[in-house]
Amino acid sequence: MSYRKRTAALASAAALAGSAVWMAAPVARAEVVDVNYQCKTPIGDKSAVSPIDIKGVRSGSGYRITMSWQKGVSSSPVELGKGAMTPSATIALGGADSGTLSVSGPANDAAIPANTPIKISDLSGTYTPEKSGEVTFTAGVLTIKALGTTTTCTPTNDPGPSLTLDVTAASGGGTTGSAQGSGPGSDTGAGLPRTGPEDSAVALGTLGGSILLVGAAGALWLTRHRQGARGGR
Repeated sequence: MSYRKRTAALASAAALAGSAVWMAAPVARAEVVDVNYQCKTPIGDKSAVSPIDIKGVRSGSGYRITMSWQKGVSSSPVELGKGAMTPSATIALGGADSGTLSVSGPANDAAIPANTPIKISDLSGTYTPEKSGEVTFTAGVLTIKALGTTTTCTPTNDPGPSLTLDVTAASGGGTTGSAQGSGPGSDTGAGLPRTGPEDSAVALGTLGGSILLVGAAGALWLTRHRQGARGGR
């Protein structure tokens, strides 16, 4: 093969490799969804709408799922001191999986004044899929425990999924996934954030660019090698 043909073939292979990586990008879609909560409180029923954001990060053989509230959904007639309120929630699974994922978080780190919307801290849990496919994550029931009482808030507007992940089964088989709820500080896994197409695009675009740079470097080496060989004749 001539010098020009070898150089063109190398550049084409690098470009195709970058395209293959891009086409193999995992599907991840995220959006903030307004959830209309109807809450059963010790002093009567209350309602509130809060935008809900759910994010996922690959962690070992599973995914670290974090649920965030952008607005408070209930209030207390008395002040809640630091550490007096503990939230937890469920996330409904759909698509390739079914059931619920339990997520939980820390107690309030500051006092909450009376008759003030209670801002829920981020809640997280670990989802371990046992079946590969596209799984949706939708806001479920929120539970608030404070001063010996329990408030339960249930979505009533049939909200759509806040997150869709194309997951890979940890064991290569099975029909359902397993989930654990825990505080946000216990994540020790590492991986690409599965928070939406923009994050995946940036990460995979960088990887594809690196492959192209390797191809260019190879072409430059061939050029110099060829020139050196000619000079030595």
